[in-house]
Amino acid sequence: QVQLVESGGGLVQAGGSLRLSCAASGRTLGRYAMGWFRQAPGKEREFVAAIRWTGITSYVDSVKGRFTISRDNAKNTVYLQMNSLKPEDTAVYYCAADLGGRGTNYDCWGQGTQVTVSS
Repeated sequence: QVQLVESGGGLVQAGGSLRLSCAASGRTLGRYAMGWFRQAPGKEREFVAAIRWTGITSYVDSVKGRFTISRDNAKNTVYLQMNSLKPEDTAVYYCAADLGGRGTNYDCWGQGTQVTVSS
């Protein structure tokens, strides 16, 4: 199981930007699909974005045009660039790895990083 550590969360004003990073250790990213999820207080965990090893990406509708997922295999790191942030983006963001490569079943999870967007 690859170990994942998220960073880059924090407090930002509406309309601002943050870049989240997910560093993998113990394994290279290889052909894993990588995903970002978020969980707001009182709500269930929500899919945000995913990227396959080929570079194919997918996003939840609410973040399309604002968020970009990318990966740098040389650095063994996955990123989530978040622009035009809204208060409803406030949540704990989690990085996850799907060892099967399809982005459907996530086997390994990071500890999460808090993102708070003020009005």
